[in-house]
Amino acid sequence: MTLQQLLYVLTVSDEGTMNKAAEKLYVSQPTLTSAIRSIEQELHIQIFNRTSHGVTLTNQGREFLTYARQLYQQYELLKNRYEDVSMRRNKFRVSCQHYSFATKAFVQTVRQFGTSKYDFAISETKTMQVIEDVGNSLSEIGILYLSNYNRHFMEKQFEEWNLEFHHLTYCNAYVYLYKEHPLAKQESITYDELLSYPNMTFDQGDSPALYTAEEILIENEFPQTIQVNDRATMLNLMRGLNGYTLCSGIISQDLNGNDYVVVPYEANIENPNSRMEIGWISRKHTILSDIGKVYVETMESYFCNK
Repeated sequence: MTLQQLLYVLTVSDEGTMNKAAEKLYVSQPTLTSAIRSIEQELHIQIFNRTSHGVTLTNQGREFLTYARQLYQQYELLKNRYEDVSMRRNKFRVSCQHYSFATKAFVQTVRQFGTSKYDFAISETKTMQVIEDVGNSLSEIGILYLSNYNRHFMEKQFEEWNLEFHHLTYCNAYVYLYKEHPLAKQESITYDELLSYPNMTFDQGDSPALYTAEEILIENEFPQTIQVNDRATMLNLMRGLNGYTLCSGIISQDLNGNDYVVVPYEANIENPNSRMEIGWISRKHTILSDIGKVYVETMESYFCNK
């Protein structure tokens, strides 16, 4: 069964006779009759009752026509959408963990290309959602990090989703907190000093949180923990509850302002530091779009200037 044959069935139903349908379709009546019979034989149904006065739909035909019309309308929408070159817009989407540098690079990329001819989207989301978005080609680029603790798990996910990890930068752990926090003015902060304050983490849903956590050093035991779903809520709780989060230390003051600071995490034998490797993922054996290349170059230049 072909779309052409569906069109024949729809036209015969609309016109009521084979002659009128053949004239409208610019085909001979034998060609039209043969096409209708071919569909009926293929599907083992009778679509039309044929009389000397024209054709009428059988009960099977009415049911078939309902689905056929829906399918053909979707085909016409698709055809019209892509036949009209003026309606085509390039799309670029990024999925990432909650990194302000990723948003800053996105802002700069959008400014360079503009939104009049391009559709842009950025999603700050859960770690596994970043992987799935890129694996399913919903996003061209995903941004996340690896550490000694999560590397084996994450690389296994990359393999299963046919993804490649591309290095951007290395960094140690920092404590991110409100500027009026009691520990904010220290040169460094130890694990023991953090125990009196709530540790803010991004909720990872049903995923194995220890391996998909956005926060470094998650393998350490923190007695006070609050989970959030977005960056704005985290910042509000850091301010209102003297909370903190453990991060890369790469903060964009252009976007987050000067009310929050990062302080180096001071490791010891019992509570060592951990090195983060931040990078971006893409599907294997794919070439980035022009927008994607500019976005990655913008991030790379940001780290080169640090």
